[in-house]
Amino acid sequence: MRVDTTGPFSADPLETEATAVAAEKDGYDAVSVPETAHDAFVALGLAARATSRIRLQSAIAVAFARNPMTLAYQANDVQLISGGRFELGIGSQVRAHIERRFGMPWSRPAARMEDFVRALRAIQDAWATGERLRHQGEFYSHTLMTEFFSPGPNPHGPPPVMLAAVGERMTEVAGRVTDGLLAHSLTSPSYLAEVTLPALRRGRGSADLSGFDVCLPVFTVLGADAEARAAAEAGVRRQIAFYASTPPYRPVLDLHGRGELADRLNALSRQQAWDEMAGLVDDELLDVLAVAGSPEEVATGIAARYGDLVDRVSLNTPYDADPALVLDVVTRLRAA
Repeated sequence: MRVDTTGPFSADPLETEATAVAAEKDGYDAVSVPETAHDAFVALGLAARATSRIRLQSAIAVAFARNPMTLAYQANDVQLISGGRFELGIGSQVRAHIERRFGMPWSRPAARMEDFVRALRAIQDAWATGERLRHQGEFYSHTLMTEFFSPGPNPHGPPPVMLAAVGERMTEVAGRVTDGLLAHSLTSPSYLAEVTLPALRRGRGSADLSGFDVCLPVFTVLGADAEARAAAEAGVRRQIAFYASTPPYRPVLDLHGRGELADRLNALSRQQAWDEMAGLVDDELLDVLAVAGSPEEVATGIAARYGDLVDRVSLNTPYDADPALVLDVVTRLRAA
């Protein structure tokens, strides 16, 4: 099991660069760069120049805020700068953000994403071979690429494409046209085993998932004393409530017989009743979705729960986690 880390969600590009340097020093296998208040590719370019070993991943870049051509150029440049250490992690985001924040079209997201990735691959193939660009799909059409605008073959090849997915349709798309799945923290071993992995196998048309990476950021509760542990639990409960209030993530709660909680959280989110929402995440649900305890207990718990289900993990700590405790867990996981 490989262990990755994620840059701070609110970090600016220079802070992300420093995070990548520290992560490489601490022995992480990869660092994921989220895209929230800053452009992920600016930070990835800086991180690529400042590191030499660690893999770099966008997690996620919003695909539908772009088009396949613009994303292909960005991914190609980071792959060049990093010397082939880049992984293009993409996701759909949700309808409200695509239409109202980015002003872009939204329809049939799974089908649109499949066409998006196929278009991206066609563009990369045209650059690599010099052959005519011919992609005419249901949502995207790219049929013009002259020599002047082509970067040519990337000496490191195109970066792997990793797709964020929770629902079965998008997960099938990940299995069919990408190189890996970025699972969501709001998941469970049961959901992975009963929903996610079967959907990936259907998409790939094979029970063999070798060479296909499944990555999972695991909700983790760590604290050096009772007070710190309570603060960690509160942070995780709040984050679980926030994610669970979003309709696309309801299937996870449905599997555990908690679909009505998703409805209650969604209604409260419209009132921005975040504290009340966190209070609805009881101990039973917390235990299903998070691993808690000492560094040894957390490392053992992650390995036991997910060792046979995923290839790569990271620790999702939506609170002010003690870096020494986090690194202790990582060291134990890597040793195991």
